[in-house]
Amino acid sequence: MSKIPTRIYLSEDEAPQYWYNLRAVMKNKPAPILHPGTLEPVTAADMEAIFCKEPVKQELDDTTKLIPIPDGILDFYRAYRPAALIRAYYLEKALGTPAEIYYKFEGTNTSGSHKLNSAGPQAFYAKEEGLARLTTETGAGQWGTAMAMAAAFYGIELTVYMVKISAEQKPYRKAVMETYGAEVYPSPSDTTDAGRRILERDPDTYGSLGCAISEAIETAMKSDKCRYVLGSVLNHVLLHQSVIGLETKTALDKYGIAPDVIIGCAGGGSNLGGLIAPFMGERIEGKNSIRFVAVEPASCPSLTRGRFAYDFGDTAKTTPLIKMKTLGNGFIPSSNHAGGLRYHGMNSVLSQLFEDGLLEARSETQNDVFEAAVKFSKVEGILPAPESSHAIKAAVDEALECKKTGEKKVILFGLTGTGYFDLSAYMQYNAGTLSDRVPTDDDLAEGFASIPDIPQNR
Repeated sequence: MSKIPTRIYLSEDEAPQYWYNLRAVMKNKPAPILHPGTLEPVTAADMEAIFCKEPVKQELDDTTKLIPIPDGILDFYRAYRPAALIRAYYLEKALGTPAEIYYKFEGTNTSGSHKLNSAGPQAFYAKEEGLARLTTETGAGQWGTAMAMAAAFYGIELTVYMVKISAEQKPYRKAVMETYGAEVYPSPSDTTDAGRRILERDPDTYGSLGCAISEAIETAMKSDKCRYVLGSVLNHVLLHQSVIGLETKTALDKYGIAPDVIIGCAGGGSNLGGLIAPFMGERIEGKNSIRFVAVEPASCPSLTRGRFAYDFGDTAKTTPLIKMKTLGNGFIPSSNHAGGLRYHGMNSVLSQLFEDGLLEARSETQNDVFEAAVKFSKVEGILPAPESSHAIKAAVDEALECKKTGEKKVILFGLTGTGYFDLSAYMQYNAGTLSDRVPTDDDLAEGFASIPDIPQNR
């Protein structure tokens, strides 16, 4: 076989025409989402008070394996997909490893990340439903930027609540969102009841994704012809992100490449779930023995230190109850720079896979993550986002272990976005002032205390 190209591209004809619903092949399905008032499984009507109708249908579907992508969404995808699968020859050489390293690069669009893969569908469905406005939250700003782009494409107004610390650290993200026509508020804000309550308790809070979600949902429910859209955590978002894994699998299959380990950063779970979906499906069906590794920040360790319990998805306790790995809806993480990973819980599919032993998890501190990011950028020529750099750190460690043992593994990781809006973080790392804040057991206990007292064996 000839040398594998540095960049493996697919043609438009090879691009996925379906999304892959991993829940359809799972032997242990995620626990049902519960109505917070009745504690009974939510109905479509319950969720449609907050979300658009078609995403709700997708959220509750755990039997259809392949869900067709509408032409109106395929048109949107064609502007930036398929994305390249890259062989990291230069990183392999720098590490002196016998391992083969590949990464799926999702940062070639203006939003700088994978988030457009779900922003486009959610804006499309809102337009089809006849809605005039959407609300959402954003952590580091990638989701807010992607949603602003998608809303502009489909002609829908958008309000974004951006986690306060991220709004301060990444002002240019806010500028991009506003350029696309979005209305952006640092969260918690004084524009909602939820925001005002949080500020009364802690005027100096950094905010969190849970806070921002509360504000966005409140605004949606009080506004006419408006719904809330979410960029991670929920299952319909993972469904949309499965285009990442489907493209990756097609590209690898073209060259007969079989990964031994697949690695992704994990906050709410969308990029990781999308990357692993078709591979994990085959693992469950007994067709491969791939290891799957989730990498999260040590400052917000929902998988590695959280509890598997029913919890609210937001701080104000307005969402349905999701059984997931959680630090508690009241947990406020430290102001680390991986803003997109600062969420108290984890998607229910990934949480169940972790509980079933099909998904591994590890946590990393900021300085170790940025060290790996700089090493990667020097040889591969891409400045990675802090979130993506968690996956890089784990991939580098796997490759160095191969160097010790002489084992020639095939390592695949997701490079979910670029770090060009995260230069303040790189400046702190370069100056040696980047801190590593890891929650104590007492810190976690405060968050766990906010988990509702619900029978967990439902």
